[in-house]
Amino acid sequence: MHTRTDIREKRLGIILGGSGLIGGGLVHYFKTRAGNAVEVLSPNSKKLSLRDPADIVAYCSHFKPDFIINSAIAAIDSDPQMAFEVNYLGSVYLARAAMALQVPYIHISSAATMPNGLDLREEETLPLSAAMPNYAKSKLMAEKTLAHMRQTRGLDYTVIRLGVVYGKHDHKIQGFHRLFFAVANRSMPVLLTRPGVMHSYTHAKKIPGFVHHLIDHRDEFSGQTINFVDKSPVELSQLIITIKSYLELNVPKNIYLPLPLARFGKGCIERLIRVLNRLGVEARMPGELMFLDNFYQSQTLDPGRLINSSYVEPNPGVTVFTKLPDVIEYYLTRWEHLNLIQGYNPDFFDPRHRADLFLSQPEKILAEVNHEAETPLAEVE
Repeated sequence: MHTRTDIREKRLGIILGGSGLIGGGLVHYFKTRAGNAVEVLSPNSKKLSLRDPADIVAYCSHFKPDFIINSAIAAIDSDPQMAFEVNYLGSVYLARAAMALQVPYIHISSAATMPNGLDLREEETLPLSAAMPNYAKSKLMAEKTLAHMRQTRGLDYTVIRLGVVYGKHDHKIQGFHRLFFAVANRSMPVLLTRPGVMHSYTHAKKIPGFVHHLIDHRDEFSGQTINFVDKSPVELSQLIITIKSYLELNVPKNIYLPLPLARFGKGCIERLIRVLNRLGVEARMPGELMFLDNFYQSQTLDPGRLINSSYVEPNPGVTVFTKLPDVIEYYLTRWEHLNLIQGYNPDFFDPRHRADLFLSQPEKILAEVNHEAETPLAEVE
């Protein structure tokens, strides 16, 4: 393990949630693309539990970081205690540690804190209520307490509010990837939405560069909440149909399931799961179905504050549609290897047929790889 004196020549950051899609991307970025001026640590929950303020105090006191980034979350279907302690109290404990150290605190939040509607500005959030889902409630409460700490104690923080996140290297099937999995697994017979429903999307790979920029420009971004989304929103039905087209499937059919029928189906599934659990069969409702109504209502975030800031988007042409072929190939290969899906043409993932050669002609593949091994990897210096 590093000690603070090992890296005193560099800025040191702590990233929470480093095993997730967003946190993993942040760790990779700062270790490979941020130059030699920054070092990051990403403790797992055994080394630093967000549910234990003593862990946070001990870790931060030992390493004395120059910034703290929190991308950790409890699962969206977590029970109230887990959501409260991880998403809310854990965020506040980290912010209090950052305030004690007088360093920036970067908090990753979600559009789940916002109402439905078009071109929503950062100030437009849901009213806090007991009826909110645990995930949305805990994230909204964290945002409110951070703003309070800024007002009363001068906390240097930035909230990055994300849309629907897409990208590779997500080891959980959730969010956008749950939608993609449902189409790929042929478990969506019709369109679970209505025409014209639009949502804002966020490419996971864009987030680290922006985080680095706002750490370097605290005067501009301190105390700010930023909608970090792609410039153009996406129609949900168009996205589903495009995925279906890439996979050359005949489902889902171009039939829109009315919301009352969708709610009825959700209720039937909930009752079936209760019966299965009583019989000792472990079954859970996909957490995303708590946001079923959002599939039928638009929610687009206004990126104006981001566009008008000093940050310059390096790849403005990248959207969920331009990344779909790459994302599809990555996840189909992964899910097939994990035996989660089957029945796709192996040529789609292995155009060089190397898996077939590995099984049937190992000598041939050995000769190919031996020849390739004679050339150093260009990326390694």
